[in-house]
Amino acid sequence: MAILTLSACTQSPQVKEAKYLEKGKKEFENKNYAVAILHFKNAMAAQPRDAEPYYRLGLTYLAANDMNTAASHFRKASELNPKHALAQLKLAELLSTSRSKEMVEEAQKRTEDVLAALPDDIDALNVLAVTELRLGQPESAEAHLEQALRKSPSHLRSSIALAQARLARKDVAGAEEALKQAAAQAPKSPDPRVYLGGFYLAQGKAAEAEQQFRRALAINPKHGPALMNLGAMQVRAGQADQAEQTYRQVAALPEKQYKPIHALYLFQSGKRDQAVAEFEKLAAGDPTDRNLRTELVRAYLAVNRASEAEKVLTAALKKNGLDVDALLQRSRIYLGSGKYAEAQTDLNQVLHYRTDSTEAHYLLSKVGRAREDRAIQRQELGQVLRIDPKFLAARMELAQLLISNRGAQSALQLLDEAPQDERGMAPFVVQRNWALLALGRKAEAREGIDQVLSAGKVPEALLQDAALKLALKDYAGARASAEGVLSQTPEDVRALDVLVRSYSAHNQAAAGLQKVREHALRQPASAAVQQFLGQVLSASGDHVGARQAFEAAKAAKPSLVTAELALAELDTTEGKRDDARRRLSAVVSSHPGSIPAHVLFAQLEMTEGKAAAATEQYRKVVALDEKNALALNGLAYLLAENGQPDEALKYAQKAKELAPNSPAVDDTLGWTYFQKGLYALAVTHLEGATAKEGTALRKYHLAMAYLKAGDAKRGRQTFEAALKMDPSLREAQVARQAFGSGPN
Repeated sequence: MAILTLSACTQSPQVKEAKYLEKGKKEFENKNYAVAILHFKNAMAAQPRDAEPYYRLGLTYLAANDMNTAASHFRKASELNPKHALAQLKLAELLSTSRSKEMVEEAQKRTEDVLAALPDDIDALNVLAVTELRLGQPESAEAHLEQALRKSPSHLRSSIALAQARLARKDVAGAEEALKQAAAQAPKSPDPRVYLGGFYLAQGKAAEAEQQFRRALAINPKHGPALMNLGAMQVRAGQADQAEQTYRQVAALPEKQYKPIHALYLFQSGKRDQAVAEFEKLAAGDPTDRNLRTELVRAYLAVNRASEAEKVLTAALKKNGLDVDALLQRSRIYLGSGKYAEAQTDLNQVLHYRTDSTEAHYLLSKVGRAREDRAIQRQELGQVLRIDPKFLAARMELAQLLISNRGAQSALQLLDEAPQDERGMAPFVVQRNWALLALGRKAEAREGIDQVLSAGKVPEALLQDAALKLALKDYAGARASAEGVLSQTPEDVRALDVLVRSYSAHNQAAAGLQKVREHALRQPASAAVQQFLGQVLSASGDHVGARQAFEAAKAAKPSLVTAELALAELDTTEGKRDDARRRLSAVVSSHPGSIPAHVLFAQLEMTEGKAAAATEQYRKVVALDEKNALALNGLAYLLAENGQPDEALKYAQKAKELAPNSPAVDDTLGWTYFQKGLYALAVTHLEGATAKEGTALRKYHLAMAYLKAGDAKRGRQTFEAALKMDPSLREAQVARQAFGSGPN
């Protein structure tokens, strides 16, 4: 044993690297990419200055469709060994697909360096030609492809690229000739015929296309691409029976990627039950095929059988906890069902194996958003952009988050750092307009809005137009634009909000409410519109109408938790506490991760004087979201009131960090200090609370703090002011005892 241990410990780094590389290659061949990555990372740790492990990691991430991580590893391999031609070419190939001119130019330079060392490398000639095509140099691309074909006349990839180069010069006949020559060079290969058929299809020559596909099948009746193209043509021609028969043939092919094709066709044809049954059969027949499992999960989700999809993934993860695909899929299901803690656990596990997974970071930002944890949402979106600066959705969402959190200037800077080719896109300009509007830069916003609207009546730009006109007091114009939004997207309640505010600005609140009523009558099945109507009616004091609207929202969307919570609030307001309790109990049972439900439940318990039950609800909120200032504050107050000031102080201080300007938080923190006997500190915070919002309760608290701090005169004055505001509070009796008989 000692000899074996010594031998293991004295293995050279080169031997260790070779061992791990060999293991990684075997796992790669078996498509166990997560395990392969671990082995290649071990090889990298053994020889951190060797390019080969990085190159292998790049290939593995590429196979796992993680292009950005693959590119970063190919780049590292190229830096460690600039003569590693395969790494250079793979990196160039990825860069050549970018929309950034600078990246395509980098790809061109790298490929030229490879060709300087290997002038006859056909793959390098092809990559170089692709970069030249992307950079608007079709003549150079054509010359390099002709050079490649002279060296290897049957190289199909070169022929296809040559056809593309000639098409770029609008030489349709030349493109056709290139593909015909490819077919002539390989008379026993169906592949050139398939590409020629695709060319004819793009040119609108369906008969010629079908002829080529059938010629390919005459060479090989089981050629998957030819059958797939033929099936697609039959679908477009409305030949459903023939198409289904063709797709059956495809699904019977030995290659794994074709197994789900017939089931997919059934699903897309509306035969969903048959499709799901076929997916189940396929997945059961080959439990190791992740693609089949993925299709089954998608099918389950599409027919609202999420629990069965979750079971499939959980079973897969019990067999292989390193199955990153299953973890990502299950996290999406957890997100959709409100199981945010479980989603976060799965995504953290993904990041353990794929530290730079943009998908995992992006989904974690969704967890943060769902839990109203802006810090996590911001952090994860930032990570996405660090890994992939071209992830436009993440940039837009982060900008929107910054705008909503009074960070419009930071949002504008973030947007202005976007890659140049993204800045002209309509969604980008729209998001930038929101930042400009938030900053009050109306002239620039006007320019951006007009830029988008010049290309068409984009609803989001129309909404911005309405918001800008409302700010400029052009109420008629604001209404016209808002109505334009609603004509295209009737469920956009933001436009309804502009309408309401435009009428309110003219002291015509009733007219605005009537507009919302009329719109809601036209959209009886829209949960969002009915919910908005309920909110407007509730604010106007029409509880009966509000209740009807919230019930209509529930009828339109039975799973709409916000409508049920709004009804619970109405129940509480109207003194129907048993009804409110019933609703809230049902919501927290079916949606245990609903923070608003637990907060409302806590407030209901406090209304009924059930401090222990309210404390329990607030603890549940804090467990779900440790940065929820409202729950932290409520929990701290209850603990302070019930003889637990030390624990209360911990939560009160955390609430103060999160909401430094809140009078409610200052009141709780001051009252907690009071309960601990720290009267001077209590006075400081309670004075701040009453200065911002002097409610009767806060004045009672301050009066008691003045008294205990030795300032009886100010204490009595504050007590009398509080008593005038509300002599019925429980605290009034306590204060009377402290100050003597006191005023009646």
